[in-house]
Amino acid sequence: IAAQFAADPILTALMQARPGLRVPGAWDGFELAMRAVLGQQITVAAAIRLAGKLVAAHGMPLAQPDGALTHVFPEPEVVATAELASLGMPRSRAATLSAVAAAAVADPHLFDAAVDLEDAVRRLRTIRGVGEWTAQYIALRQLREPDAFPHADIGLIRALEKLESRAYTPAQLLARSEAWRPWRAYAAQHLWTA
Repeated sequence: IAAQFAADPILTALMQARPGLRVPGAWDGFELAMRAVLGQQITVAAAIRLAGKLVAAHGMPLAQPDGALTHVFPEPEVVATAELASLGMPRSRAATLSAVAAAAVADPHLFDAAVDLEDAVRRLRTIRGVGEWTAQYIALRQLREPDAFPHADIGLIRALEKLESRAYTPAQLLARSEAWRPWRAYAAQHLWTA
């Protein structure tokens, strides 16, 4: 990874600041996908609030709560049939959550590793409401695709803009990321933590 990024002074500096930084995975692909959809085009704090509402309304209560942890994340079968609009989110987001849940019920291996990144993204994008950003994010965190790169992510764009003191569009960031292949997920993690 360091050899691939060696020609890029920004990533070289980020790697030197955080040697050994890795891309965090997720224990549960369905939960990660739900959280990715909940986080579309809103702040992290707002996404956390929505996830809390979803879990409180549809998650199974723990027999013995542990501090603030009182429920487990709802299963796909529950979310697929739940009334979600009452949780205070746009109908389109609720519909996407339902579609992802239904897809997870229909294909229990939906969040298993794919043949390659393109196959993974293509498979995820067949789900109504799942676009390129969401598919790339799921591929990065759950499928552990080392070249996954959600190039339209505002956090990535803003981080690179700040580091390079120039504006970037998603298309420009995508073009810039070509030099980071096949390790763009690691570049994303370094930019997110910059």
